Amino acid sequence: MTPLVLLIIIGAYLLGSISSAVLICRLYGLPDPRDSGSGNPGATNVLRLGGRSAAAMVLVCDILKGMIPVWISYFIGINPFLLGIIGIAACLGHIYPIFFHFRGGKGVATALGALAPIGWDLSGMLIGTWLLTVLLCGYSSLGSLITALMAPMFTWWVKPEYTMPVAMLSCLIVFRHHENVRRLLEGKESKIWNKFTRNSKQ
Repeated sequence: MTPLVLLIIIGAYLLGSISSAVLICRLYGLPDPRDSGSGNPGATNVLRLGGRSAAAMVLVCDILKGMIPVWISYFIGINPFLLGIIGIAACLGHIYPIFFHFRGGKGVATALGALAPIGWDLSGMLIGTWLLTVLLCGYSSLGSLITALMAPMFTWWVKPEYTMPVAMLSCLIVFRHHENVRRLLEGKESKIWNKFTRNSKQ
């Protein structure tokens, strides 16, 4: 591993550590998402707390945190395995942000951003899988879990050389959703439609 790659990995983690949800909630005068709603500083919880505009801003910023370092690395010719490590570093920053007392989100949007440089066809399949799952069952977390599990197979179809790092990233996302899995099994997970309905009444 060259010093440049090590520097990019550290930079990816630090960029991921900038909690978009916390900062945008402060900008909108909303409660801290780590202490309100589901307690997850991500776009879905911000949707619950502040509506679609704030949630959309969080989503875009979280995607860019994964996309920027991986895309730069992709264009300077870093090999697929190290690209995966860089993507994982960005997600780890989002999940365990050094700037926000290591209280971060689930890393789904950041992971999507990290996978985008592999190809828009892969991104389209991942987004389509999430949307289809959510439309069928209404659970954002289940959509994220199924998308993470399908990601290595989709990658193998598109660019097989990236399958291993994508599988590593998928394992991280699945692990981070262990509480959602428990709530799904107990029937206590809230559906995303409830968030839209709640905000439409405000």
